[in-house]
Amino acid sequence: MLRATLDTARSDASHAAADALTVRHFRQVLLWPLRLMPVPRTADAARRPPWQVLRDLGEASPWREMVDEYTGDAAGFHERHYNEFVTFLPYVQRFLYGEGRSARRNAGQGPDTPPAGRDADAPMRVFRRHDIARVRMVARPGDAAVLLDIVHVDLYFFYDVDVVLLNVEVSANDLTLGTAQELLYRFGRGYPAGWDLNGQALHSMASVEWLAADGSVLATSDSQQRDAFLAHVCEHRAPRTASHWAFMLQPLVADHSDAPGALRYRQIEYYRMPLMGYLALDDPRALSRNDFIRLGLVTGAGGSDNGGLADGAPESGAEGGHLPYGADHVADFEARYCYDRFWANAGAAPNTRYLCSGHALIVIGDARSSFYACRDRGVLAQFRHQHFLLFLINHFQKAALLMSSDRLVEALKNLDVGDAPSVRRFKRSIRASFEGFLRFTHRYWFHEVSEQAQVRALSHLCRTHLGLEPLYAEVKERIADMNSYLDADSLRRQANTVVRLTVVTILGLIGTVTTGFLGMNLLAEADAPVGRKLWIFGVVFALTTLLTFYTMGKSKGLSDFLDALSNERMTLWDKLRALGGVWRRGSE
Repeated sequence: MLRATLDTARSDASHAAADALTVRHFRQVLLWPLRLMPVPRTADAARRPPWQVLRDLGEASPWREMVDEYTGDAAGFHERHYNEFVTFLPYVQRFLYGEGRSARRNAGQGPDTPPAGRDADAPMRVFRRHDIARVRMVARPGDAAVLLDIVHVDLYFFYDVDVVLLNVEVSANDLTLGTAQELLYRFGRGYPAGWDLNGQALHSMASVEWLAADGSVLATSDSQQRDAFLAHVCEHRAPRTASHWAFMLQPLVADHSDAPGALRYRQIEYYRMPLMGYLALDDPRALSRNDFIRLGLVTGAGGSDNGGLADGAPESGAEGGHLPYGADHVADFEARYCYDRFWANAGAAPNTRYLCSGHALIVIGDARSSFYACRDRGVLAQFRHQHFLLFLINHFQKAALLMSSDRLVEALKNLDVGDAPSVRRFKRSIRASFEGFLRFTHRYWFHEVSEQAQVRALSHLCRTHLGLEPLYAEVKERIADMNSYLDADSLRRQANTVVRLTVVTILGLIGTVTTGFLGMNLLAEADAPVGRKLWIFGVVFALTTLLTFYTMGKSKGLSDFLDALSNERMTLWDKLRALGGVWRRGSE
């Protein structure tokens, strides 16, 4: 009882300390990778890319394709866009921005130039919706509602890769640190992880409402409707997307949903969406080590669901603060997750700290620094452009690799070795996976995205925590094993065919030499009428065909007999037994 009282007091103190700090400006960026299911073929057997399907929906869809600043009106191209462009290496620039307008005007004029307007020229396509203006959220029952502005909502499609990334950016001013921690922790969840004894969704927002510009409610969350989620998993063996996220993605629908839709998706990663956070405080140095750990590992403000558990992890008190995990677990937090190059009382943006766990990229800095808050040249501009893109690239690569692995599993699951059409579909699927992986490697797989020290270091930190290198090696090995199996199987079939043809050729050689010796004709029918010649030709053709097919049918046994015949160690009796085995095989 005493320990529980102390833990409660410590939690209340942690809340009070967090509420005493004010986040002057807050940004949260969610990035949800989803797998797109193949689009049904049209009447002419053509398969349209998913963005073409979305584009063709027109007014029936809230999404509109973005003409980016690099190919649109020059008046919309700002210095922050230029700084973003030059940050990345040339091959990354081609992935992010495609070809310029001059290249598209000249498309199709040379023998090696692709036709104008080809979608492959723009590897990344972006669609945006403008109907959602704000979001109103309640973290826990009884808490005050928080209203945030929707900066933008985008869908990112990629040429030749059936992955789409939902991107949502929200902003707010003058939030308590505890509120910001709760937003980072609870907002980006595709569905609830579970429910407590009172039926409240664990680790999720108690309420989420998408609002239009006029304040009307467009969609609300249904995370508290436990029975609906339980029934969906029971029936479909797949999670049910929360209603507010399902609304956000429309006309994309979950693959296991009963709703009609040409574009269907499946979950590809954990239900917690990868996120980025930007926090501007009056004094970042006032944050405790506990605050940084909670922000970097995105564990919430503490004292929340399950008595302060972070997704079921036990809380452990430690000297100097109430840590979300055991002290030993976070002993090397600064070395593993912090990029402290600018964590100093000097420079254009003093006391700026980056926290990266792979799942999250958080930047914390001084709100009094004009460079830190500048949206054109400062840290805020870098956060929304360079850092967002390196975060997007890493999570896109992970999603594409996981999708490739899923496809291999599905191909094996649908394989029936006793069914010839199933075997053919399996081979086509594996070949397509191998070809797709090669295209992914040469078009989208980057070890380095930039030579700028900060972007390069953050990219390496993100890749390391996401485990991209070992994941790539694992998927590559699996696909190579599958492809090697198909090559070995093809060689085995070719070898069997060569053996059969060799047997037929050897046996046919006997008749050919016998009947063709010195041009001998057994039947002198050279001067016979044409009808008789045709009749004799037909009979000989039929007998020869039957003999050839019969020899092919017995080619395996005949091959064994020829091997025995060439074996000098075998006796004549053993060789005769091998000859008799040609016909015994058929009766066994």
